[in-house]
Amino acid sequence: MQLRPLPALQDNYVWLLADDAGRALAVDPGEAAPVLAAAEGLDLVAVLLTHHHPDHIAGTADLLRRWPGAVVFAPEDGRIPEPCCRVADRERIEAGPWAFEVIAVPGHTRSHVAYHGHDLLFCGDTLFSLGCGRLFEGTPAQMHASLSRLAALPADTRVCCGHEYTEANARFALAVEPGNRDLLRHAEHVRDLRAQGRPSLPSSIAVERACNPFLRVDEAGIRASIERQLGHAAHDSIEAFAALRAWKDEFRG
Repeated sequence: MQLRPLPALQDNYVWLLADDAGRALAVDPGEAAPVLAAAEGLDLVAVLLTHHHPDHIAGTADLLRRWPGAVVFAPEDGRIPEPCCRVADRERIEAGPWAFEVIAVPGHTRSHVAYHGHDLLFCGDTLFSLGCGRLFEGTPAQMHASLSRLAALPADTRVCCGHEYTEANARFALAVEPGNRDLLRHAEHVRDLRAQGRPSLPSSIAVERACNPFLRVDEAGIRASIERQLGHAAHDSIEAFAALRAWKDEFRG
């Protein structure tokens, strides 16, 4: 099984998964060209869509013209116009030789889903390495719950995010938790990868549990940083998470 993050648009990744028999699937094709080039000689059997934003779905129609037999899996959302197999929370889908569990992860959008299977997590714009997506349609409580579900997956799960945001996210994470040695080491590793022109992804659930402040709002050091920003003690984890997300929205470090 070969997994490749294909750079697309400004900072997106389209994920391409292929097996030794030449079967492939693509995840969140914001544009078709990278997939058409990388999948030359492969049979694209499926497309997985996590949410409706154009930078994650716009290439789907072109891929279906090239591979008309490919099955498109997508959440129930009328803003995704392609003929799709609509998926729901906890549903098991079969995409060619692969099987995935669907996880509803509202927050970034109301209908966002993730796909988990084969030690892989395709999480779109919900969980980023060292960060999380903006709350365009959901609430802090929804996003906190969604991230908590993803954080509970096995530690060796590879986290396949929709954007190359890790270096910028690391700067914010270090502002929140400057004494986290795991974070300091990982941030240096990410800088080295990016300096070489290599992707920072996939990450892992283990790394995110240790380093991602949005999965760690109840850690004492992070809570102290959040409460300094708030100017008072957070009433609960949801208020702390909301304050952390608002801080990130305004961060210019």
